[in-house]
Amino acid sequence: MPTFIDQMNRSIDLPYVPRRIVSLVPSQTELLFDLGLDEEVIGITKFCIHPTGKVKRKVKIGGTKQLDINLIKKLNPDLVIGNKEENERGQIEELMQHFPFWMSDISDLDHALDMIRKVGDVAGRKAEATILANNISQQFNNLDIHRSGERVAYFIWRKPYMVAGQGTFINGMLGRCGFVNAFDIQRYPQLTPEEITTASADIVLLSSEPYPFGDKHIPEFESLFPHAKIKLVDGEMFSWYGSRLLRAPAYFRELISQLIGEIKN
Repeated sequence: MPTFIDQMNRSIDLPYVPRRIVSLVPSQTELLFDLGLDEEVIGITKFCIHPTGKVKRKVKIGGTKQLDINLIKKLNPDLVIGNKEENERGQIEELMQHFPFWMSDISDLDHALDMIRKVGDVAGRKAEATILANNISQQFNNLDIHRSGERVAYFIWRKPYMVAGQGTFINGMLGRCGFVNAFDIQRYPQLTPEEITTASADIVLLSSEPYPFGDKHIPEFESLFPHAKIKLVDGEMFSWYGSRLLRAPAYFRELISQLIGEIKN
């Protein structure tokens, strides 16, 4: 019986290639579809929005942190794929008592590439996943970033204000862009306006998710950061760690060009 090791160093024994997969994370759901597992994926979260046409046909099993445990049990998957950060520990532990479970734990690009290869292996798409991971790696290796080291504050929420700090995948992507995180705090801290003003950020990035920042929020942050450039960004490019990473380097290249050009001007 084949044994697989997930990113939390757990062993998973699978007697056969999974035919009924439940995915608990949007970026990993998209990955499964891009690996050609259209029929095998039977359950996804309500936040799994890509690829649009395919996710509409799948059973929704709640949110990433509010799973419908009974519905998942009814689906009777032979593999569930989740993530340490995005899913709630108690619910995961309950489901682990009933189904084979593969968990990811991702904080940078290397972890993401490892996840892609290992998910491909456990799901019977090893060759396809290897090609995908290699293509993503090459795209990032070809990313011609500047090395100016601008300090960037990346906001994911307001009321309360929350930023992506150290040890997050977003922080890893900021580093790939040549930026320095303006907040030397771990994970996703809540900040007061007073704490924010001490950040000395050159650039403030307002993410499209999980909070849907828009143009109407820019004046608010201009008052908090009067000397910084405020920019709305596509949160999927900074936080989705599956096959969407193929698109990220081109997006980062254009974003960097806009930001540095505007700063110099």
